[in-house]
Parts: sequence; structure tokens; C-alpha cells
Amino acid sequence: MFMSLTIAINADIKKAMLAREKDKLEALRSIKSALLLEATKEGAGGEISAAAEAAIVQKLYKQRMDALAIYKEQNREDLAVVEEQQAEVIKTYLPAQMSEEEVIKTVQETISTLGASGPSDMGKVMGAVMGKLKGKANGGLISATVKGELGKM
Repeated sequence: MFMSLTIAINADIKKAMLAREKDKLEALRSIKSALLLEATKEGAGGEISAAAEAAIVQKLYKQRMDALAIYKEQNREDLAVVEEQQAEVIKTYLPAQMSEEEVIKTVQETISTLGASGPSDMGKVMGAVMGKLKGKANGGLISATVKGELGKM
């Protein structure tokens, strides 16, 4: 669980240091820092779940992508390049994402299980689907799929 990702990150930090890969090293250290912060939180007992690890890595990736979009908007290519490089490094530690077809299937199953009848049930369906797919699929894709499926009713 926690140790396996931490061990992998530490090993990759050593490799990046030996290869003098400054950008990769910076991204790896940000992951390590976030994991250590979570593990040392009160009540964590020094360990975190695989789901929490995935959420942390996803959050870091999203932060980099948001910053990248802002820098591109402001024509700051110098800063955008750094964010893009770090996002690519962080992306390698993300869990595999579900395909759009798998998300649609899960959403349809959840709608039939809950007996949702239309767009008014959006909140109920979103809560159930996000519980099942958190960390496995993009939140925007899930939201659009739920909205589309409920809109057909």
C-alpha cells in the first residue's frame, strides 16, 4: 500500500538525482512531500490507503494541468513548459483510468439500480457513481455522462 508507492518514489528520486534530471526530481519530491504530509496527519498512524495515494497523485496532476492552462492563457511558455514536464512525470504514477465506455456502463447500471427517472436525480446518481469511480475516471467525464444519460429520460 503506502510503502510500495513511497519506495517506488524514493527509488525514482535516487535515479533522477544520479541522472541529474532536475525537472523530474522536482515532480517526484512534490509527490513524496504530499504523501509524507498525509501519512503524518493526526490519526493516520504513518500509513495511508492506496485510494488516498491515488487521490493525492491525481490532485497534484490536476494542479499542474490547471497551472499549465493559466500559463498558456497568459503566454508564459517558459513556465508552461515546466508545469507540463512535471505533469508528465506525475501522470506515470496515476492509476489506470477507465474508458468512456466503462464509465457509461457504470452510470447506466447505477441509474437502473437507483431507479433514477430524470435530470432531477442528478445529485443522487452523481454521489453513487463518484463513490464507485473515484480515482478511476475523470470527474468531468463522469458528470457529463450522468447528465447525458439522465437527459435521455
